[in-house]
Amino acid sequence: MPQFQFPEVAINSFVPSPIPENLRLGHQMEYVCKQFLDQSDAYDVLVHNLPIRDGKQTIGEIDFILKETATRQLIHVELTYKFYLIDVEIENPIHQLVGPNRSDAFYKKLQKIKNNQFSLVHTDIGGSVLLEKEIDTTNIKQQVCFKAQLFKPYKEDNLQLAPFNADCIVGYWLRLKDFNENRFSSFQFYIPTKSEWVFHPFEEVAWVSHDEIVITITERLNNKSAPMVWMKKGATEFEKFFVVWW
Repeated sequence: MPQFQFPEVAINSFVPSPIPENLRLGHQMEYVCKQFLDQSDAYDVLVHNLPIRDGKQTIGEIDFILKETATRQLIHVELTYKFYLIDVEIENPIHQLVGPNRSDAFYKKLQKIKNNQFSLVHTDIGGSVLLEKEIDTTNIKQQVCFKAQLFKPYKEDNLQLAPFNADCIVGYWLRLKDFNENRFSSFQFYIPTKSEWVFHPFEEVAWVSHDEIVITITERLNNKSAPMVWMKKGATEFEKFFVVWW
């Protein structure tokens, strides 16, 4: 599956616009990427987050259709921003990336893009919607922009991540019995909202003690919900991880 190579953007001259807060995280990330694409001279954004409907039923969305300015080539780009835990107990690396609650997985998302999202522009309904916008899909290229934050198993130092990008590792995952070890007891903690998951932990949040956060985490785990946790070790030293119920 061809990867979209994001163009270089002059960050010093980039002025971001507010992102709607009432959107789910995936759509918020689309707004981030669209602003960077608009800042670049390499592409023109022809379509962004276009729903394809059959009557009143929405059968899918097209994330981006871009026109490369140098070649005028049309490119259909599907953007994905995920949070995956690496489960080394699964043998095949392509299947090791799973969502915090195991209801999502990299391989399942890959298949969905290939079999549903990429095929959408070639359906009669999708093609007709795009033709109304004077976009001919006959020679369109299709690429995926797959971004992720990865979390390795707790105390796993010799991780072989190929074919994935090791630079995506931002933290680790563990179980409650590990979190109750003494090494965690003296630090402060915060459970970020879903929109805050993308951030590196920062100082200006409501930090609480280990005893307090264990109560909240236990409630989440009892409901089969694995929370992300930020840990403050010092004034400028932080860690982020998931505590899982499975």
